[in-house]
Amino acid sequence: MARQQSHTVTRIEIPTGIAYDDFVAAFEKAAPAFDPSPMERIAETGGSWDSVRAATAVNAPNDLMRYARINGTQLLRVAGHSTRSMEYLTGNHVIAETMFRHDPRVLLYAPLRMLIHSDVDGNAVFSMHRPSDEFASLGIPEVTEVGKDLDRIVVDLLRVCGVDAADAFTTTGHEAKPNPS
Repeated sequence: MARQQSHTVTRIEIPTGIAYDDFVAAFEKAAPAFDPSPMERIAETGGSWDSVRAATAVNAPNDLMRYARINGTQLLRVAGHSTRSMEYLTGNHVIAETMFRHDPRVLLYAPLRMLIHSDVDGNAVFSMHRPSDEFASLGIPEVTEVGKDLDRIVVDLLRVCGVDAADAFTTTGHEAKPNPS
């Protein structure tokens, strides 16, 4: 039987005051592209989850890496749009596993979806849904705690990129709660 459940999520939008190209470069340096080669070697040689943890720590020096990048600028320019945008699927499969063990639905929200777009002055604006809201919607305390950790990890990542975003990720007492089905 199909179920429906709605939940509330907070969208974070942070004007960075940093030129779009500079912020994108800083973000991509701080959250490097996922390198599948070490994971493939670990799987081929029968390696352990500890080996995966170690390889992931190297690939994600700030705890997050980019699994995918979608260049909205290229996709939508032909339609006449001049706003620059880059969308990312950013995460860490070691962190995701700590939630997946409780409920596979966490993969609806992991990796995290992030957007960087330009404002009218050509500066970057960073947007995403607050991870703690997304993961709290599942109603599993252990998953909710990891979501809160991800809020902190994103704040730290943005700090590496030159943006103080701590206030933007502060909850206002409207913690996302699952609605009864």
